[in-house]
Amino acid sequence: MPENFILFSIYNTEMNQRIYLAAQQLSREELLKDRGAFFGSVMGTLNHLIVADTLWLQRIAQHPAQFSSIAEVRALPKPETLDQMLFAELPEWHARRTLLDQLIERLMRQINSADLESILFYTRTEGMPANKRLKDIFLHFFNHQTHHRGQISTLLFQAGVDVGVTDLLSLIPNVVDN
Repeated sequence: MPENFILFSIYNTEMNQRIYLAAQQLSREELLKDRGAFFGSVMGTLNHLIVADTLWLQRIAQHPAQFSSIAEVRALPKPETLDQMLFAELPEWHARRTLLDQLIERLMRQINSADLESILFYTRTEGMPANKRLKDIFLHFFNHQTHHRGQISTLLFQAGVDVGVTDLLSLIPNVVDN
């Protein structure tokens, strides 16, 4: 099971890089333009992913295993709202995105099967206590990213920019039949 999450983290990094390269083709005004999406603009949705990933990594950093691979996330400012616009400029967004993607990949390489079965106790953004198995949190974590990247891909396509193939299957090598 840990190897699946390693694959998801590699996919996450690759797709975030593709989104970044595609988004570079739009002007700042086009990136900030309200396009009627849940988080308004391309930048609004990109920022939501940074906010959500930061919140989740900060929660996971409080796990009793004290995952050393993500210790850096504790020093990042805690986002205040899910729609917080942390970065209005694409290069600054990309720098934080790159850091988070590196931390995510390192974390996925550090976790083991016992970690995945453990329970994370945390507080939701609205202050409610919650507890979930770490493997289920990671499933949500990666699914959430894919969901919003799909929205971003659509917004970019509507603006005339094609992100290209975004299927996970594109990163899975063919099996050689012996």
